[in-house]
Amino acid sequence: MENCMETVRMPLIGDTAPSFEAVTTQGKIKFPEDFAGKWIILFSHPADFTPVCTTEFMTFASMLEDFKALNTELVGLSVDSLYAHIAWLRKIQEIEWKGLKNIEVTFPLIEDIRMEVARKYGMIQPGSSNTQAVRAVFVIDPEARIRTILYYPLTTGRNFDEIKRIVLALQKADKDQCATPADWRPGEDVIVPTAGSCGAARERMENQTEEQYCLDWFLCFRKEKK
Repeated sequence: MENCMETVRMPLIGDTAPSFEAVTTQGKIKFPEDFAGKWIILFSHPADFTPVCTTEFMTFASMLEDFKALNTELVGLSVDSLYAHIAWLRKIQEIEWKGLKNIEVTFPLIEDIRMEVARKYGMIQPGSSNTQAVRAVFVIDPEARIRTILYYPLTTGRNFDEIKRIVLALQKADKDQCATPADWRPGEDVIVPTAGSCGAARERMENQTEEQYCLDWFLCFRKEKK
């Protein structure tokens, strides 16, 4: 018997984000075309009316303006129906958790009953569930390139401060042609590109300045202006 299931290659970092059209709680969208020129966080959750997902949506919605200030749009997805989405988002407004209350989710939440979008993005992982999307996060840049992919198990809620930090770090790297060290936060020193030759490495070590310093030839930092 032939396998009628279409084989879809999971997108990777650096790939162009797979395009699709979908119905959402904010109307129909063409993705990523409708978000041209913006950063996008496309994320999936296992199911509506579930406890971990409820806390995640309350947190993400409370941070919406923070992300908009970073030219970043949020787009959610699960394999539930549009009507289930609407009912769940209305119920979220009635819940109070960790000081969050009267939370209105205004970013689009995709209806994906047939799992077409979820499969395009590798959000259905049989080792976890055949009927629910895992907790996936795709950070997509204004050129529609996938820059970060995160997967979380069904039982573990996401760290949304870290997702925001990733966007900030990617934007910093693009703007200033640098890299960011472990646990980097805005305002902290950044890493300059590694020297491309022995001569450049020697020059860096011998000509350090207040603005740029090296711990070794391959590890040089640039101080950020306070």
